[in-house]
Amino acid sequence: MEKTPPAPAERLPRPGTLRGRGFEAGRGRVPAAVGGSRPPPGLPGTGRREALTRGRGPAGGGREGGSRRPPRCEAAEAEGAARMAAGGGGRNVPLCSAEHGPRAAQRDGMRRDGGGDPYWSRPESRVWTVMLLLGTCLLYCARVTVPVCAVALSTHFDWDKKQSGIVLSSFFWGYCLTQIVGGHISDQIGGEKVLLLSASAWGFLTVITPLLTHVTSAHLVFMTSSRFLMGLLQGVYFPSLASLLSQKVRESERAFTYSTVGTGSQFGTLVIGGAGSLLLDWYGWESVFYFSGLLTLLWVYCTCKYLLGEKELTIPVDYLVRGLSISKQTKVPWKQLFKKAPIWAVIIAQLSTASTFFTLLSWLPTFFKETFPDSKGWVFNVVPWLVAIPTSLFSGFLSDHLINQGYKTITIRKFMQVIGSGVSSIFALCLGQTSSFCKAIVFASASVGLQTFNHSGISVNVQDLAPSCAGLLFGVGNTGGALLGVICVYLAGYLIETTGSWISVFNLVAAVNSIGLCAFLVFGEAQRVDTDSAYMDL
Repeated sequence: MEKTPPAPAERLPRPGTLRGRGFEAGRGRVPAAVGGSRPPPGLPGTGRREALTRGRGPAGGGREGGSRRPPRCEAAEAEGAARMAAGGGGRNVPLCSAEHGPRAAQRDGMRRDGGGDPYWSRPESRVWTVMLLLGTCLLYCARVTVPVCAVALSTHFDWDKKQSGIVLSSFFWGYCLTQIVGGHISDQIGGEKVLLLSASAWGFLTVITPLLTHVTSAHLVFMTSSRFLMGLLQGVYFPSLASLLSQKVRESERAFTYSTVGTGSQFGTLVIGGAGSLLLDWYGWESVFYFSGLLTLLWVYCTCKYLLGEKELTIPVDYLVRGLSISKQTKVPWKQLFKKAPIWAVIIAQLSTASTFFTLLSWLPTFFKETFPDSKGWVFNVVPWLVAIPTSLFSGFLSDHLINQGYKTITIRKFMQVIGSGVSSIFALCLGQTSSFCKAIVFASASVGLQTFNHSGISVNVQDLAPSCAGLLFGVGNTGGALLGVICVYLAGYLIETTGSWISVFNLVAAVNSIGLCAFLVFGEAQRVDTDSAYMDL
């Protein structure tokens, strides 16, 4: 792997000059300071200099020691145009350092309190990482209740494979509809608020689902509708998580943090696979729903009470309205953004990995139950996801370590994706060929475990490319993944019913993964594309 050459030393600006484009000293705009003193009030440019430097760090960026140049704003452009028309000189359009949008008030309040760094401190980051890991765990506990109980539900309601496939796939119809909206709202009002709202709703729905089955006789319609609504509520989670981490976690720590939080998906599947299998055998399928839903509501209560204040829990109506609409005056050039090949590469790769993961998540319990009917449910519902936890943590640690050692970010992202999509698919193919229960557990564990390397590949590559709109872009990719997941989950059930063989299912998983991996290897990049290079160094 190729290492990045060391960056040349940055030349210090001359005394009295301002860093960034559009500012020139000695032309009557900002008089040079003598001996570090401020220019006397009333001199031309004094007020502009104070306005431009207010609330910024020593290097002129939002981050400590950063060199980020502020974006354009309409007020600054109008001022520059007026000054040029008046003969004031200057070749460049002035830039504005002010933040705009609903999150500006939050940042400004932070600066008034004396902290100019938008990122979490290490203690805050650790606490939030643990709580988000638990939230992701409970997300999957609620999501996997139906797959874990699929055989029991089919027996109880007399469903065949096609009907079970309809219920299982209906989750993804709802899941794909709220990804983009959830990501955009999170970019505007904060991902933590969206996470808690959705979690409280899906926790309540999970608790009441068994109760409502006794009210209606149309069980197939009801369970399909319930899973659709569950998908709607959970669709905002990962885009909100991507938005939150892109705003609060430093780039050098992002892969490990995301990988740690991402282990919640395996940990949750592990918990519901183990505890859910025991509850299913002891108390019936209803107890699995109660267990998952009540724990989710408890997590929401603890997060609101101990991590967020009253002001942070309040969402002004005008902020929410602005979050629901994509402003035409947004500084993100959407048309140019979606013309970039790296954006489409990461979207296609995310689409592929998400859909294949959903397929395995939905059908692996049924595969083991039918292929090895004498096996214990807690074994095949626990072991693969137990293996996935350390592999996810290791992938994040390895990724950040290699990047800190000087290897190019995109090289590491692609290396992780080769393992996450390519090597894991090989073990999925082996899973369809074996008739040994022990080998099947090994192959399933390797396939599911190595898929977690995607957390350090495409999942953080979205944040590399466009941190200012990571939530929305992640939502676009996950929407495609959910749509393809609907097709793949239903198609898997159809293939099993018509061919009577599981080999075709794992062939489907490998083929879809290969398409996404090839797109990312050819077109993937890790430089920012959400801003014009004229305003920011990539």
